[in-house]
Amino acid sequence: MDLFDKLKLLSDAAKYDVACTSSGVDRKAQKGQIGSAVSCGICHSFAGDGRCISLLKVLMTNACIYDCKYCVNRRSNDTPRAGFTPRELAELTIQFYRRNYIEGLFLSSGVQKNPDYTCEQMIEALRLLREEYHFAGYIHAKAIPGADDKLLQQLGMLADRMSVNIELPSQQSLKLLAPDKSKQSIFTPMGFIRNQLRENASDLVKYHHAPKFAPAGQSTQMIIGATPDTDYQILNLTEGLYQKYKLKRVFYSAYLPVNESALLPPIGTKPPLLREHRLYQADWLLRFYGFKAKELLDEQHQSFHPYLDPKCNWALNHLDLFPVEVNKASYETLLRVPGIGVKGAKKIITARRTTSLTFQDLKRLGVVLKRAQYFLLCKGKMMEGVKVSEDMVLRSMMSDSAKSLYYQYQMPQSMEQLSFFEQPKLTQEDVQKCLTGQL
Repeated sequence: MDLFDKLKLLSDAAKYDVACTSSGVDRKAQKGQIGSAVSCGICHSFAGDGRCISLLKVLMTNACIYDCKYCVNRRSNDTPRAGFTPRELAELTIQFYRRNYIEGLFLSSGVQKNPDYTCEQMIEALRLLREEYHFAGYIHAKAIPGADDKLLQQLGMLADRMSVNIELPSQQSLKLLAPDKSKQSIFTPMGFIRNQLRENASDLVKYHHAPKFAPAGQSTQMIIGATPDTDYQILNLTEGLYQKYKLKRVFYSAYLPVNESALLPPIGTKPPLLREHRLYQADWLLRFYGFKAKELLDEQHQSFHPYLDPKCNWALNHLDLFPVEVNKASYETLLRVPGIGVKGAKKIITARRTTSLTFQDLKRLGVVLKRAQYFLLCKGKMMEGVKVSEDMVLRSMMSDSAKSLYYQYQMPQSMEQLSFFEQPKLTQEDVQKCLTGQL
């Protein structure tokens, strides 16, 4: 098999790994090096399925000793197998970079022979890039669960970011669909990477020129929709991962059926893209808006609202906390107002030091008044002309596509306005259409 055929096969096999992230690293090439990494992000392109890509994203090999039922590269699948040699991958990356096709590398792999052997192959490829080709660009490498700690340390010294895919949200799901894996085998390298990052940060304080271990941190990925795990379970796991392992990102991948199995959704089932989108919205609230998982979902409500994003749904269920005076409310309170983002809240805090803000001022600051007007007071008064009713507030919170779904599937059934204190009364078929993105 020639190099081009390997590239087609191994880049296609890597498309299920999510890598829509900026580099997180500032590094300029030194004399004799090529490439650089910029923390504000690298040039992004988009794949045919709409996912954001910015790197040469390939597998070292699609041969794998594991038989995970959800994976297209499982050992029992009758599919063509291929693998790059370290030299082939290094040369391919450099040639693509020189042609301005890419600005970095995202490298994952099936587990060939054993975790240590696979990790050694990846290390050699990255060593060639860094030391022989003097490539200073961004590299994201997948850590192989089960590999020796010394190998993971070497990999981290060559890569900018490392990740260990948790894949499925619960031990029960892993046991059912990935019997060769366990949560312990995944959390062990996560903990090792976290500890190495801490030690390296301490070394850098003492020795300015100490080599950096994975300076862009670590991340992980979860498959959504392949198992019965609820949004409530997934969000609580996400919060725990951020707190315990100090992850930079948790990525969510809507499951696209590629294998026949009685334990998986049938082939042809549309991926739950809306559900993936809601999880990303909630993830953003955990990381930047000060929310806790238990505030967004609970035992009684284990799925996200099909019509509203998590922040709007929370606000509508806590109307007793609103409206708030924009000229006095704390930064943390402003972040919880629909229509106000992180930048908007900071602008408000800065602007009100010198003036008393009006609704016109808020509009100039970038606040989305279509949503925020129902939750704010300016100088003790609500926005002129605003009439608060359940239906009006609900419709202002919904996107156009959600409104279409609401009126198509909710209103004709009863011709009653939907109360925002209750979950909508949808049939199972309606919920499935919501979760699979058929808006």
